[in-house]
Amino acid sequence: MLTQSELAQYEEAAENGVRLEMIGGQPFWEFQPNYDHQRRILNITKSVRPDPEADTGCGCFEAMDVGIRFPDDSLRRPDLSIFCREPELRDLITLIPEAVIDVVSQRSRQKDLVISPPFYLEMGVKDVLVFDPFTDDVHHFRRDGNHRFKPGRTIRLECGCLVDI
Repeated sequence: MLTQSELAQYEEAAENGVRLEMIGGQPFWEFQPNYDHQRRILNITKSVRPDPEADTGCGCFEAMDVGIRFPDDSLRRPDLSIFCREPELRDLITLIPEAVIDVVSQRSRQKDLVISPPFYLEMGVKDVLVFDPFTDDVHHFRRDGNHRFKPGRTIRLECGCLVDI
């Protein structure tokens, strides 16, 4: 269980323009995303929509750069989280996202491509998409396997949402 001191440190970091994530008790510090990073994730966010061919009833609610507390007490701030129902309004969301989308930054490559995908899948996230603008690759991680492709396509998420990357 996170202590009050750890939660205060997390909140203070965000107020000072620094991102702190706790993954399995290990802290990861990052600068806030730059304009190009934010622009890319905003364009992806605008494309999220229900799949008219899916019968899942998913509302495809998007949340950009919000704190999520996972069942193992990890604190994460995915670039984009997609939920089927709207999360409760609170400081930290406790609802597990259906999908997570991250855009790689130079300083976060290891975390975004190696550490985060297995973590999210273990926590119950169904689709993890990581766009790497430095290699121009999109990595799609699911429980049934991983795929890599170039951007410019529509992805059908397990929850019944579509997203363009």
